[in-house]
Formats: sequence, structure tokens, C-alpha cells
Amino acid sequence: MPQQTTIRTLHTGVLALSLATFACQQAPSRNAARLRLSPPAPSAALDVTSPPPDQPVYATLTSPPHVPPATNRTRPARVVVNLTVKEVVQPMADGAQYTFWTFGGTVPGSFIRVRQGDLVEFHLQNDASSTMPHNIDLHAVTGPGGGAPASFTAPGHASTFSFKALSSGLFVYHCATAPVPLHVANGMYGMILVEPPEGLEPVEHEYYVMEGDFYTKGKYHDRGLQAFDMQKGIEARPTYVVFNGAEGSLLGDKALQAYVGDTVRIFFGVGGPNLTSSFHVIGEIFDRVHFEGGTAFQNNVQTTMVPAGGSAIVEFKVQVPGDYPIVDHSLFRAFNQGAVGMLNVKGPEDKLVYSGKQADALAKQEAAPPKDTGAVEPLAVSTLTTEERMAAGQQLFAGNCAACHQATGSGLPGTIPPLAGSDYLVKSGKDRVLSVALNGLTGPIKVNGNGYNSVMPAWNHLSNDELANIMTYVLGSWGNSGGDVSPADVARVRQGGAI
Repeated sequence: MPQQTTIRTLHTGVLALSLATFACQQAPSRNAARLRLSPPAPSAALDVTSPPPDQPVYATLTSPPHVPPATNRTRPARVVVNLTVKEVVQPMADGAQYTFWTFGGTVPGSFIRVRQGDLVEFHLQNDASSTMPHNIDLHAVTGPGGGAPASFTAPGHASTFSFKALSSGLFVYHCATAPVPLHVANGMYGMILVEPPEGLEPVEHEYYVMEGDFYTKGKYHDRGLQAFDMQKGIEARPTYVVFNGAEGSLLGDKALQAYVGDTVRIFFGVGGPNLTSSFHVIGEIFDRVHFEGGTAFQNNVQTTMVPAGGSAIVEFKVQVPGDYPIVDHSLFRAFNQGAVGMLNVKGPEDKLVYSGKQADALAKQEAAPPKDTGAVEPLAVSTLTTEERMAAGQQLFAGNCAACHQATGSGLPGTIPPLAGSDYLVKSGKDRVLSVALNGLTGPIKVNGNGYNSVMPAWNHLSNDELANIMTYVLGSWGNSGGDVSPADVARVRQGGAI
């Protein structure tokens, strides 16, 4: 306990000094620029939305990717925030679970929305089932430790402190109990938006997304309850890099939604504890980015860098329907560690903005033969039902295969053969299809009577379990005849080489 107290005291002192220095540097220009403002409503003079000064406002908190409604107040208020720390076991990826330490039961923690000038009365409760004391450091707080010393809370206890929301912006909060990196690495972070007095300009959609890096003893996609690996954390070698606390949290039926003509605003942050994100939406340009969560902004941005413990507000109008991947553009994180989501846009097409493919022609390609890595995975034992494999395979297909074969399995005419209703799958049989997936395929083939001459790369970096899930999904979707593929099937074909 004395050592932990010393570490906590040192951490608090450093944070207090940093906050004081920042305040001194920023004071002259704090109100020089503001977030984009909306004109006051005609009835604003009546102040019908602001409570009497002696009555508190109870903050509405939301779980990601949802955002609370605008404050819609014309004067500051006393805002009561009730937030509970919970330690919960939740999925990190398909088949992999993790014990997350959370603010409000989710990673990231509950989104908090207040107004500049509000007096925020903060109530932090640590659930009795918790195994550790916790606190909260809000980057929106001007004061020692961002509120961390005042909110240190043992399991089964509750703490209260208050602060004045002096500066508008989007701010990260996180646990600052020693050892601080451990608490953050277990998911203890979230964001608080301090609106300027005039509020933000209304948009059709507001979403809450945070990226975090996680360090497990097991490898990527190892099944079962995963333990935290301190050494990986120290060396900044994450097993997973994900949005909103889990791989696939923004895919499938969890994808963000919009309609052609809508403006989308994403409150984006990085919990860390280590990595900086290269935030990007494939197929869109950010019309406006409030970088580092502050009041200044830049227009027409392709990718914005967001540091650990930092944020950005990005806004863009969607003009063409389709699926828009949301990624960390440090791309191995996106495609090999989980940092990928999706924005689904519905509505009419605009061929002047985006035509789609207008012409196609064959081009000669010379590809090197598939490289035999010699890697042989141990024989895996399937513990999933066919239905469970189908569900897992659908998610894996979306992240690995849909870019070429399309989410509907239709492929690309003249280039990528279809998987939907494919006679090639039926004629080839399970082992041949697995061999193609593991070893690749180059050269002309016929599918459903049509010729294709393209390159299918080898996907032997995927595990036996992952390939089994993908192939079970492919064989059982889009009118195909079905069939369960097990990890043992994949291991057998992998050992036997190309067929």
C-alpha cells in the first residue's frame, strides 16, 4: 500500500503540473475560436429548456456508439453525473473473452455531454463486485489529477466531487489508479463533450467511437477467457486493436447507418494505452475535422492522427450509397488486429459523383507461385455448431473476403468469380476448395459457364479455426448446398499441400 500511494501521489503531481502549464499557455486565446455553432432557435429568449438555477439537471449517459442529445440550454446549470465502475467479462472477438474494467459496463465508458460553464457534480460508484479500487481523471477538469485524487473509490463505495466545465471541446476520461496503464489497458476510458454555449450545429447522425489497444497472453483469435499480458503492454505489442472494445463492434447489424444527403458527425477518441490512431473512412473525405478535440478545425481531411488520450470530431456529408469501411489506416491493425468498422449508407445513386465500374478488360498478370511457409498448425477440435460457425464466418468474411467477392458473394463480373450459387464449389469438393484458400489459385477457370482469369492469393496466415468458419459460411450461404467445415479438415488439407 505505501508503494501504491507513492505512485499515485507522483502521478497526481505530474498531472496537476501539466494541467496548470496548459491552462497558462491557453488562457489568452481560449475563446478566440469556437466549435461550429448553430443559430439560436427563435424561442431561445424564453429559455424554456433551462431549469431554474436551484434545480439540478441529471445527465443522460449513453453507451457506444450512441451519443446523448444536445443540451439545448441557454445558460449553465448544475449537472449531476452518476457513473458506476463495473468489472465485466465480455467478448473481445469471436470465441475470445476478456475481463474488462469499465465505466458504466461498456468499453469505451458512457458518453457524457454537458455545456460550457456548467457546474458538474460527479458521483462515481465502484460496484461491490469489483476486485480493485478505481477513480476517474477527466481531461475536461481543471484541477489536480483531473479529479483522480478526489474520486479514488474502493469496491462497494461511492465518491463525489464537482468541477466547472471551463473549456469547450471533446475530452477523454480514464482511470488513473496505479498502475495506471493496467487500468486503461483493461478498457477504463471514455469521453465527455463540453458544448460551447451556443451548441453544435445540428446534423442527422452523431456517433461515438473510440479505439483501444489490448494485450492478451493468448494470440490473436485464441479462444477462451484471455488474461492480460503486462510485458506485451510494456513493449507496446498489442494482440488486438479494436473500436469500441471488441472486434466486429461496428460490423454487420452493428454497422453505423446513414442516408444519402445526411451529415455524419463522429466523436472519435483513442483510449490507448499506447498507440496513436490514423483514423480514416474509406471512400469519404472529412469535410471538417476538429483536431485534438479542440475548437480549431481543418477542412477536406483524408486521415487524421489521434494520439493516445486524445480525440477528434469529424464531420462529412454522404452522397453515394454503399458500405464505407472505418479503419485505423495503420492497416495491419485494421485487417489483422481488428480495427475495422463499417458505415452503411442507403439511398439513391448519383452517377455523376461516382459512376461505379464503367469498363473492364483482361490484363496479363504474372504471379509468383504460392510460397510454402512450411507452417503446420496442430490439429484443432471443433467446439462450435454449424450455426455458430456460420455466424463467426460471416464476420470473418466481411473483414477478409468481401472487398473482392462482395458481401453478397456476387464477385465482380469478368474479374472475381462469384461464390453465390457457384457450380465451381460443388464440382471441386471441400478439400479442393480448402486447398485454393490455403495455397491460392492463378489462371483461367470457369464458374457458372463464365470465364475468369485472375489471382486468388493464399490465405494460409489465417488459423484453421478461422478458415473453417469462413468456408462453412460460404458453403451455407447464397443458395449454396451447405456443409460444415471443421478445423480438423483445414489442418488435414494444410498438411497435405496443394491439391
